[in-house]
Amino acid sequence: MVHASIRSLGPVTGGVNTVIQALLDVLTPQGTLTAYLDFEPFFDSEDEHEIPVFDKRIARAALDHGILHEAFRTWPGVVRSDHPDAGVAALGPLAEWIVHPHPFHYGYGPGTPFARILEASAQILMLGAPLDTITMLHHAEHLADIPNKRVVRYRRLMPSLDGPRWMEFEEFDTAEPVHTGLPANCFERIAQDFLAAHPPHELAAGPGPASGKVAQADTYLFPAPELVRFAVRWIEDVSSTTPRSALSGSP
Repeated sequence: MVHASIRSLGPVTGGVNTVIQALLDVLTPQGTLTAYLDFEPFFDSEDEHEIPVFDKRIARAALDHGILHEAFRTWPGVVRSDHPDAGVAALGPLAEWIVHPHPFHYGYGPGTPFARILEASAQILMLGAPLDTITMLHHAEHLADIPNKRVVRYRRLMPSLDGPRWMEFEEFDTAEPVHTGLPANCFERIAQDFLAAHPPHELAAGPGPASGKVAQADTYLFPAPELVRFAVRWIEDVSSTTPRSALSGSP
């Protein structure tokens, strides 16, 4: 599963297409590449009467995730899950198994592409992307056994056999830490603490945890199952034991 900042690589002949092709070459035809998409809705909640139906064939990946995710979405052979906001794209032998089904409620939890990516013992590649953008950690938030998680409810105009219709979604909050006892930068801190507990080797030495440079980009490779297990424990421990004043840095 890749998260990437193409700009952080520096000049690349062929741009993002070269990067995607390089990833596929490394994986070989026996490997499967996945990426998180999210959805760029291009609307305000006050404009509901003008909102087009979500069409996963053409709906652009969210711009703030970088150009690679949008380029990968349109790559020949890529398949995309049905969830508009927790969407996952995949290419390779496991692609169809990974992306379908994708429940609309709690789209990062069990029975979703994130759970199946984890089941496949995936590696998470952070190719110049900030450590606070590891989307798989939303799955850890879902699995963590803590009370009073933040929940959000919203709706999307979705396709159906009877034509477009509004559908309700319910999800643990992904815009903020899932619990008030967690720091705002908890994903970054989880990744840093994981690397401190599992010192990374050089990227060329094999599967993660690993770190190094790809072109000019600081790059990390995480083993997804180990990272998620670590994150679940971290979330449970920190949310239950750390005073909010300590987390916020206030006296």
